[in-house]
Amino acid sequence: MKKDFLSIADFSTDELFGLIELSKEVKKHPDNYRQKLQGKSIATIFEKQSLRTHVTFDVGIYQLGAHAIYLTQGDISLGKRESIYDTGKNLERWVDGVVVRTYAHKTCTDLAAAMKIPVINALTDFEHPCQALGDFLTVHEKKWSFSGKKFVFVGDGNNVCHSLMLFAAKVGMNFVANTPKGYEPDKNVIKSSIVFAKKMGSTVEVINDPKEAVKDADVIYTDVWTSMGQEAEKESRLKIFKNYQVNKKLMSLAKSDAIFMHCLPAHRGEEVTDDVIDSKNSVVFDEAENRLHTQKAVMLTLMSGA
Repeated sequence: MKKDFLSIADFSTDELFGLIELSKEVKKHPDNYRQKLQGKSIATIFEKQSLRTHVTFDVGIYQLGAHAIYLTQGDISLGKRESIYDTGKNLERWVDGVVVRTYAHKTCTDLAAAMKIPVINALTDFEHPCQALGDFLTVHEKKWSFSGKKFVFVGDGNNVCHSLMLFAAKVGMNFVANTPKGYEPDKNVIKSSIVFAKKMGSTVEVINDPKEAVKDADVIYTDVWTSMGQEAEKESRLKIFKNYQVNKKLMSLAKSDAIFMHCLPAHRGEEVTDDVIDSKNSVVFDEAENRLHTQKAVMLTLMSGA
């Protein structure tokens, strides 16, 4: 039975730790995996702009010995030129897997449901599992353990927040979503995460006060206040989120060795200040690098039985 990578919720604790361990091996011994997907072709569908996701998937596919076929919305008009189902039924006859970066999460799940080949969610409006996997590899490298550690997400309870919350809950890390009122994560994601966390002996909380939220944090993470597709809300969001900026003062309330994380791109001067993102505690470029290694691990797992 084929397996997709659509949501962190679909993976068990053991499977997530397995992906982290495989990512470490791929990172440490890349030559051991160079031809593991030789002869395979992988379609990468991008409806949204991308730097990190696009480059790391293209490079990762090449390094594994496979062939990437890059498809933009201008090429296939996903769901418009023909149905998502028909697109999927065509693609499964030609390629060995599909990576899709799209707006609606349903587009991703519908495409996966139509095909007998693996589908990887490279970002939707509801989740960003590839980002979360790269982030938690980075946390594990810096902190060596998840148990007993506190991860605080500051800002909009968005797709990235959803995947991070689910991942933290599954691996036993305490998680706090710190958002303005009305911008909390999806209620069902919170509910599911609390259930997962209880099984692992950890906690999931939603706190509106930034100072309270970041106290004694091991990890402070933020994202842009205005995501792609929300440009019309930018001015109002700048006012609503102004007290949620991660600056030196807010970081000082966390542990002295707390790391700062951001999925990038960053809007410097808005959600984060230069003195934080460029500080010795910042690991944002380590995160970006790790996207390559973790996505290679996902492709190996789904397409080669690693």
